[in-house]
Amino acid sequence: MPKNIRAAVCHSHGAPLSIETVTLRDPGPGEVEVTLEAVAICHSDISYMEGAWGGDLPAIYGHEAAGKVTAVGAGVALQEGDRVIVTLAKSCGQCPSCASAQPMYCAGNTPEAQVITTPNGAPVVKAMNCGAFAEAVVVDASQTALIGDDIPSDVACLLACGVPTGLGAAINTAKVKPGDKVVVIGAGGVGLNAIQGARIAGAARIVAMDLEEKKLADAIEFGATDTLPAQTDKPWKALSKLLGGTLADHVFVSVGAIPAYESALRLLAPRGTAYAVGMTHNGETTPYEPVIFAATGQGIRGSFLGEVVLKRDIPWMVDLYSQGRLKLDELISARWSLDQINEAISDTNTGQARRNVITF
Repeated sequence: MPKNIRAAVCHSHGAPLSIETVTLRDPGPGEVEVTLEAVAICHSDISYMEGAWGGDLPAIYGHEAAGKVTAVGAGVALQEGDRVIVTLAKSCGQCPSCASAQPMYCAGNTPEAQVITTPNGAPVVKAMNCGAFAEAVVVDASQTALIGDDIPSDVACLLACGVPTGLGAAINTAKVKPGDKVVVIGAGGVGLNAIQGARIAGAARIVAMDLEEKKLADAIEFGATDTLPAQTDKPWKALSKLLGGTLADHVFVSVGAIPAYESALRLLAPRGTAYAVGMTHNGETTPYEPVIFAATGQGIRGSFLGEVVLKRDIPWMVDLYSQGRLKLDELISARWSLDQINEAISDTNTGQARRNVITF
């Protein structure tokens, strides 16, 4: 039977979220209902709430969640009681991207039946395929991954976006090798995980760049070997001095800031690559000179959600955590209730938090 749940609903871009009751339908074929235990606040949620990427309203955001399966639709292998993460990445399993182990770029999905309504039947958008600023979600089973019983949900929810986005960018997309020299621009929630990924992959030097001294200190805690204030004049010269006359094999831009993208190529060694990880707002552009790419063999490429394969990579990340090789607890700045979500969002907007987590 459809159930009534509490959720944080956005009725106007840029306005505070409203805590209210909505109705969640039963899972259909291939879907699961997950009663949530934790959901983290990602800057992508905030960008959507502010209207940076458009979207219909009213909507429920939130896409970095963990909880227990409480109902399953036909054809689903999961069972009630399974503990899972819930991500925004829905995959069909059959298109060329899915068939080549790149489900993050799935192009084979079809629209789903309306999932959330108001008590009087009006539609509410399940934003980012999740709608996880709520007590429960109904999602496609492909958006979940088992996490077992040994990792707390407030920690596990970080594996649904911020951690794999950074860690996967370094390991899956860039394939950082032992001895490589890496720069990470932006030492926030995603950047710290790009740093962890480079450390786990064996990079020889990992240079963190940020505007704030506190975040540079955080970067050292998570594995950076060096730091460089982002406001440094001619940072490529300072980087070359740090690295003994060379520049970076890989530069990860983990913030959605145009100045960061404009500086990234100057930090690259010949044949180096810059990775677009942080999401800018719609319509923001930056110029590049194609001759530079041609003359140096350099490149720039995107990386969406770390190009993870959920059923392959999430168990591996849980295992890294259990071994003490992947820092997750340290990423949580504070825990909040659903009723405190607007305060948690304001705190996230200060730029000081690593990750704020809503717990149920």
